[in-house]
Amino acid sequence: MVSVHTCIEANRVTRKFGRQTVLDNISLTVRQGEIFGLLGPSGSGKTTLVKIITGLDVPDGGEVTLLGERMPKLSMLSRIGYMAQSDALYGELSAQENLAFFASLYGLRGAGLKRRMEETAELVKLTGDLKKPVHLYSGGMKRRLSLAVALMHEPEVLVLDEPTVGIDPVLRKSIWNELESLRRGGVTILMTTHVMDEAEKCDRLAMIRDGSVIASGSPIELKSSSGTSTMEDAFVAFGGGAR
Repeated sequence: MVSVHTCIEANRVTRKFGRQTVLDNISLTVRQGEIFGLLGPSGSGKTTLVKIITGLDVPDGGEVTLLGERMPKLSMLSRIGYMAQSDALYGELSAQENLAFFASLYGLRGAGLKRRMEETAELVKLTGDLKKPVHLYSGGMKRRLSLAVALMHEPEVLVLDEPTVGIDPVLRKSIWNELESLRRGGVTILMTTHVMDEAEKCDRLAMIRDGSVIASGSPIELKSSSGTSTMEDAFVAFGGGAR
């Protein structure tokens, strides 16, 4: 029997901004080589949680370990690919220059850089637009470029915050095919979404509402335990309410 290792563990994580509690005692475990979804409406705390997991923010209580290391830890950044909800790109540079810049932060140069740039550009269907300044890109093209940036250094853990917002259905399917391929190759993927059909594609997920985990498990387990046939109905049954 193959051993299943824990890749990410959040233990009683709490985060407050002023008097507002954004994350309330959240605990969850993500296994190595799975696609784990954080499902919840805007404002539920998903983005704050992934920032803490990647070391970009620090909890007020509790702790996070990633690949066996307590976060935040600067040396772990090279092992994580992070795609933020807001595109962190340089608009005055071309897509190619953006990819080269971010890749250089991870030591990618020469033939390795060229190979990865070609591979990631093809994946997100931007090969013909690499020399175009990013400020001329549409919102969907910027999302695709942000995903390419996150993948450039072939990270062990991929953290994606609403990765397919603004992306057309055909490309969304292509991206999901690639995510599943990465998972088969051993990459652990943590993603946030509020789209129910994407939640169905995750191996396991945690439903988040008002900064708390209201349920977790595989899509089949969650629908079964709530006595429902869709993820949306399951979310409501577990106390999700109107979205």
